[in-house]
Amino acid sequence: MTPVLRTERLDFLPYRPEHEDHFVALLRDAEVCRWMGQDLVPEPQLRELFRAILTDVYPQGRFDVWGLWTAGAYVGHAEVKPTGNVDGHELVTALAPGYWGRGLGGEAVRGLLRHAADNLGLTEAYGMVGAENTASLAMCRRLGFRHVRDVVADDGSVTKLLVIPTKDPETPRDPEPASASHTARSASDAAGMPDAGMPGAAGADDDVKGVPGAAWAGSASDTARAAAVADGAGAGPVADGAGAVEGSV
Repeated sequence: MTPVLRTERLDFLPYRPEHEDHFVALLRDAEVCRWMGQDLVPEPQLRELFRAILTDVYPQGRFDVWGLWTAGAYVGHAEVKPTGNVDGHELVTALAPGYWGRGLGGEAVRGLLRHAADNLGLTEAYGMVGAENTASLAMCRRLGFRHVRDVVADDGSVTKLLVIPTKDPETPRDPEPASASHTARSASDAAGMPDAGMPGAAGADDDVKGVPGAAWAGSASDTARAAAVADGAGAGPVADGAGAVEGSV
């Protein structure tokens, strides 16, 4: 069961049917998609994807997916799920452009790291960030991510594979789960949800003004596949906002 999480300013809430329009608007935003390095996904496909979260991902306990809220306003999307890039889990976050530059991306990532460590028992997380996304890469360095290797796509584009410990022995994490009794299950089949910035994130903790801070992104089609596949080795980031980072905790 995906738990409710809270950080200083963010509420991580499992999606409900009435959140569908927020989810679609985020992943139909041209700026979000640009930093995610993906084309705009048709609205009907996004709506199908959202419904799959409610009818398949949550009921089957495939992986954890949340809407991000602050002061009652929807600001983005987040996920923790198995990744196909390495043997581990990825973090995915995406923020709406109106909330970039406020440090929310980094705060979201720290919340996911806390959940990964305390609720999922993970010791490290992986992220994928486009080589040209200098703002997200800078934020990831500040958060403590370390470069593992470059991943070169067929079109020649380069993505940085990063890794970070879920716990820093010298720096206590600030996010606290709303209910420590809830234990989330990661999907063994996560084939990938749209990453819209994970540190999907337009709006990361130390992000540069006007540029998504820690975007961890993937493609919406990935999420649709993830919801459709059972017990697979998941490979795509979920909707994260601007920029992309897949993290394995």
